[in-house]
Amino acid sequence: MKTEIRYIELKTGYADNGPAWIGKVKLSKTGRTIYFNDKAFSKSLDRRYVGDIGNHFDIETGEIYWISCVKKDRTDRHWAGSGTITIQKSVVDDYLKTIGLEKLTSNYQIIDIPEIYPLERITALENKKINS
Repeated sequence: MKTEIRYIELKTGYADNGPAWIGKVKLSKTGRTIYFNDKAFSKSLDRRYVGDIGNHFDIETGEIYWISCVKKDRTDRHWAGSGTITIQKSVVDDYLKTIGLEKLTSNYQIIDIPEIYPLERITALENKKINS
């Protein structure tokens, strides 16, 4: 599976200021499923489901998220949004290289985010849905 650095923001229950992370994700073969921080997100092609606020949903909870590649101009958050962005410690150097900076600004919080990708759990859940 391919890994990438992505921006992930929870939209359910928030406007444009929900919890946000920058971290290493795993992508399914098709790229429609993204795994991060013991969660799995499915890309929604149905705008009626995620509305205009997100582009993915948590397969287990149904919560809506905005997930995108990180932007070189650091405009990952919606222009009307605010709040600290949590960044996975192991991706800080690669992220700084991507955005062309030497150090992070104050609106980032660096933490260890375990690289837990629930492939087996999600596959079992999806197979259960298909069989029932």
